[in-house]
Amino acid sequence: VQLQASGGGLVQAGDSLTLSCVASGRAFNSDSMGWFRQAPGKEREFVAARSWSGADPYYADSVKGRFTVSRDNAKNTVSLQMNNLNTEDTAVYYCASKPKFGSTWLYWGQGTLVTVSS
Repeated sequence: VQLQASGGGLVQAGDSLTLSCVASGRAFNSDSMGWFRQAPGKEREFVAARSWSGADPYYADSVKGRFTVSRDNAKNTVSLQMNNLNTEDTAVYYCASKPKFGSTWLYWGQGTLVTVSS
């Protein structure tokens, strides 16, 4: 089982960036898929996720209105469109999946670094 995240980079405040995550090794259609991030010196935090049906995305308050999470079950991918980035969004971003009837984010990608400069 592998989740491969990509798309990170160095951007300026106010810019946009899209992260992508490709999952392989099992069927993820029934999983929730989402994104977490860990800023330097801080604990990992939830960012956004979509359930297995793709309906009702949910977001951390800090990114509501700026980030959009989407998924393509046919391609086993989940994406995170990030707009109006600010320096507080600087972090390593991880994609993850949670089985439909589970309560734990079980599978994790390796992370991709997003750096937002002022």
